[in-house]
Amino acid sequence: MNRQKDFYPDYLIEILLVIFLIIELIVTLALLYPPAIGRQIDFSTPFSPKPEWYFLWLYQLIRYFPGKQIIIGTTFIPLTAVLVLILVPFIDKGKWGRLKVLIAGILLLLSFVLFTCIAVLNP
Repeated sequence: MNRQKDFYPDYLIEILLVIFLIIELIVTLALLYPPAIGRQIDFSTPFSPKPEWYFLWLYQLIRYFPGKQIIIGTTFIPLTAVLVLILVPFIDKGKWGRLKVLIAGILLLLSFVLFTCIAVLNP
């Protein structure tokens, strides 16, 4: 007797069985091979906080504007960079608009890369 299989309960039971087997396999592998999370901590040295790589340019700006000038390095310069990116569609209009946007984008990218490299090389 060839009976046609319905989604419920025939296929649903098969799909749930496969899902549970895959979840069991993933949990077993996660418990057998745990990932290394974060950096190794040496408790004999004093704590020296350092941000992740994508904030190193801002960390370097803080070094250039110490004391009461810190607001320039942490607020005004990053806001100016974001403002330039927001104004790209309006700068792009005109005869030399594309060139201005290209120059602004390259300058922003190079400044981020430069400040990040300086922060990495000079801890």
